[in-house]
Amino acid sequence: MGSFNQEAAPLLPQDLKVSIKECSVVFPSQLEAQKESTLFLTNIDQVLDFNVETVHFFAPHAKFPPHVVIEKIKSTFSNLLVPYHFLAGRLKVNRENGRFEIDCNGVGAGFVVASSDYSLDEIGDMVYPNPAFHHLVTKSLDALFKPDDQPLVILQVTLFKCGGFAMGFSTNHCTLDGLSFKLFLDNFAALADNKPLAVTPCHDRHLLAARSPPRVTFPHHELLKLDSPLPSPDSSNASVFEATPQDLDFKIFKLTATDIATLKQKAQPITTGGSDDGHGGKKFRITGFNVVTALVWRCKALSLDAEDNHERPSTLLYAVDIRSRMDPPLPTSYCGNAVLTVYATAKCKELEDGPFSRVVEMVSEAAARMTDEYARSAIDWGELYKGFPNGEFLVSSWWRLGFAEVEYPWGKPRYSCPVVCHRKDIILLFPDMNESGKTNNGVNVLVALPKKQMEKFHTLFKEFMA
Repeated sequence: MGSFNQEAAPLLPQDLKVSIKECSVVFPSQLEAQKESTLFLTNIDQVLDFNVETVHFFAPHAKFPPHVVIEKIKSTFSNLLVPYHFLAGRLKVNRENGRFEIDCNGVGAGFVVASSDYSLDEIGDMVYPNPAFHHLVTKSLDALFKPDDQPLVILQVTLFKCGGFAMGFSTNHCTLDGLSFKLFLDNFAALADNKPLAVTPCHDRHLLAARSPPRVTFPHHELLKLDSPLPSPDSSNASVFEATPQDLDFKIFKLTATDIATLKQKAQPITTGGSDDGHGGKKFRITGFNVVTALVWRCKALSLDAEDNHERPSTLLYAVDIRSRMDPPLPTSYCGNAVLTVYATAKCKELEDGPFSRVVEMVSEAAARMTDEYARSAIDWGELYKGFPNGEFLVSSWWRLGFAEVEYPWGKPRYSCPVVCHRKDIILLFPDMNESGKTNNGVNVLVALPKKQMEKFHTLFKEFMA
């Protein structure tokens, strides 16, 4: 193997010297009568009342100088709020049933114009998630709205001194999942280029409503019941895991396409001439995601400095898109959250001593468990109980979402990434890009751990890739 590279932290500006120039409200360009004044939110949506922030960087473009690009983005945003009318609404609690829903009242989304004293080249390696990127998104518009009346989406356009710019979105996760947001960006690019929508979004979230009566037919070890009710929209709602202040080391582990191909080869079941390969003859999917996740799981579980760590069970979580797994399948244009958490559990000694193929198989089995009935059971579980994903850590993959492949009139992004905060219970997978700025088939594994655990994680990762 040998091509694995653990990326040393580059010197990055901690303050992007961003000045806010304008804050305004963008309304749908056409006030169409909606069929319903409120949008139903599924049990998946209900627990996702927190903001997801993404930044999309663009090189200078001769036909889109700063004043032109600002007006073009603002008018496109307004036009896009017609087919995405709910994004101009507000999250509220239905007092009769205690559920979140979206009031499609058309009171508008947020729009911010800002400038930075840096050029794009001066902000450093965009692949390396700089916490200072939070300057490129606006989380709330306190000067324009009360705390309980904040927009569901705020778009900040930041102009760099080189003529390049960034589009930074802060979006309430209850509105869109990663695939829905990718379609939103595709439609943004289409309207900006004066073309029809790339995909007409499907807003029928009742497709993922709970059954009546609810039927929980699986134990759902991946979910943890909470006794407390869901918080109100104006409270500070924690996301999947509770964040705790902690000193963490932060590293990126780069895997090239060659590394991933070799991991796939190592994941092949070992045959010894007999019929038993340790997998009972079962076939499992050896994908790039599965082998990278298996490697990360092994290193993360074994890095914990605990007594009798060998006997300790370790539970990995990751999200699975259920659109194609439902019967009948959901439309690919389904607009909302159509992802559920799956889990794999093993004792640490099994992860350390067992064949790598078995670890990959367990990762694969987690997703294979997600059938239509399993998904319906999980949704029904959310009707009966309140809870969150339950595991040691979550692998959150942005690897294949394709944000950087969206073709705008001003070109594809130089890079697109979420704004991240370092969390030891969430490991992120990002696409890599080559020197020409184009994404390649490699992946960046972003890990944040306490110092001793990071040293062990790094050693385990390096040894496995040697």
